[in-house]
Amino acid sequence: MQGFDITNPPFDRLTHLEVEELRAELDIGYFSPKEVIVSHGRSSDWLHVVIKGSVEARDGSTVQTVLGPMDSFDSRAVVHGAAGEDYVAAEETLCHLIPRPVILDLIHRNPAFAAFFYADVSRKLDAFAQQRKAEGVESVLRARVRDARYRTAVFIDGGATIEQAGHCMKDNDINSLFVRDGERIGVVTGMNLSKAVVLRRLPLETPVREACQFDVVSMDLDDFVFEALLLMTKHDKRRLAIRSNSHYVGFLEDIDILGLFAGNSQLIPGRIERARGIDDLAGAARDIQAQVERLHRQGLKIEIIAEMTSDLNRRLLTQLFGMTAPPSIREAGCLLLMGSEGRGEQTIRTDQDNAILLARDVPAADLAQFREAFSGALDRFGFPPCPGDVMVGNPIWSQSLDGFIRQLKAWVLRGDAEAAMNIAIFVDAVTVAGSADSLTRAKEALFELMRGEAVLLARFASLGETFATPSLGLLSAIMSSVGAGADGIDIKKAGTFPIVHGVRTLAIEKGILATPTAVRIKALVEAGSLEPAFGRDLTSALHAFMEFRLRSQLRALHARTMQTESVVRLDEITTVERDILRDALRIVRQFREIIRNRYNLGAF
Repeated sequence: MQGFDITNPPFDRLTHLEVEELRAELDIGYFSPKEVIVSHGRSSDWLHVVIKGSVEARDGSTVQTVLGPMDSFDSRAVVHGAAGEDYVAAEETLCHLIPRPVILDLIHRNPAFAAFFYADVSRKLDAFAQQRKAEGVESVLRARVRDARYRTAVFIDGGATIEQAGHCMKDNDINSLFVRDGERIGVVTGMNLSKAVVLRRLPLETPVREACQFDVVSMDLDDFVFEALLLMTKHDKRRLAIRSNSHYVGFLEDIDILGLFAGNSQLIPGRIERARGIDDLAGAARDIQAQVERLHRQGLKIEIIAEMTSDLNRRLLTQLFGMTAPPSIREAGCLLLMGSEGRGEQTIRTDQDNAILLARDVPAADLAQFREAFSGALDRFGFPPCPGDVMVGNPIWSQSLDGFIRQLKAWVLRGDAEAAMNIAIFVDAVTVAGSADSLTRAKEALFELMRGEAVLLARFASLGETFATPSLGLLSAIMSSVGAGADGIDIKKAGTFPIVHGVRTLAIEKGILATPTAVRIKALVEAGSLEPAFGRDLTSALHAFMEFRLRSQLRALHARTMQTESVVRLDEITTVERDILRDALRIVRQFREIIRNRYNLGAF
């Protein structure tokens, strides 16, 4: 049947032969208004794909979802044997009908196609991530040389000695130099120097021109990476000189190209540790941010990207602390990261959430100097100031341990939304420099204040009601206009925050000190606070929202519209992705009901 659109996910994952097999078995069904197409709890012999009209997914009298042209239903009825809702024609509707045996056969043969039919959100995401890997390799090969992390050019005169060239390499932390010798320019490497001294037994006072090579193999900044690979292979070179406007600007090495494929996770720590000043750290910070996009493009799981990025950011801030903190602060201070950074769930930099606890009093001048230097450097690195001023520059978040414990008590007694949010931010804190003992003592004091206090915990839990998760009925209405407008959902408010804060509240009640939300969920399952199956669903939903948000953040970053960094535009996602989003939002609504009932939030 030629009218069937094979570009519509998940059918775009089929091979040409599989498409022909599917088309040969297609049929068309007509459904009149209000006709029940698939009943809740019943199996279906057909997967339906809407051609014309609309279909309502109903839970009793409540419309959960409105499906339009190119949407398919109900995979659960076909594959798992029981539809999740009633599917009712909202108007005269035509659907392609795909027989169940055909679907099951394609699922068995094609893992990418099968991903659409998984019940587990995380398994769907895993499968789609695998598809991005192939796209990522192709995009790396088509990248420009300027996109790689290449070594900046350093020149030395041809009359300088071999010994001077060696010191120049050491001082600049590089392994190759451009040699300017009159009108000609050559290249000398650390290996060239070693061979000159050890094998040729040249004195250290020998001019470096005697050890360098003047047959320079080079390419332009705007050449493709795949051309660099070909040139390296052809000339048996591990590095190439890079030109810009006929001038040499640096070297591209084979390890730099490898970094484009595998990310710079093994290279960035070395750059951070070797940093000699704020400028060096600023370069490493840019590398970290660039790696997020590279790793996502290559199909890594969102939780792995977040974990790797968090580890690098913590290394960065540890080094920055050592550079900016006076001795008194380094000896007495405990530097904290909080919010999503503390949980290890941030990818694109949003704002600063940091603090410092002091084990003892320090000179006021030292503390003032550190506050300005540390926050100023982070601002330079691209970490925007926190709108709520949760930064070391704020005296509330940079004080003695005893003073901060008194501040925690004051927030607990106040119990208003601002106090609750401050407590929530602190609960996610981790130590990145200094002794962790101060943080442990502060958290234990907080948990002791709230242990057994049902009213206090309920007030804290009610913060999760700040933002409403859109009902699936509203989501359906929005989706019915997909393609006609720019409707969207704020993923942070609708999905991530209710999960993070609900889990955080349960963790406080159980005295769980871990900060990552997924680790907290696992601990809550082990403590009997959550059912194992629901714990897995909740973790899957969290990772789904993180994936959606990262895509939105990268889009906003390129468009320079970071105010929309957490907004998912429903007219820009596929049918499969909308299916994942519906599942994830459904899990959030279930979790919010659990929190409401557990803490009797209806009384607030």
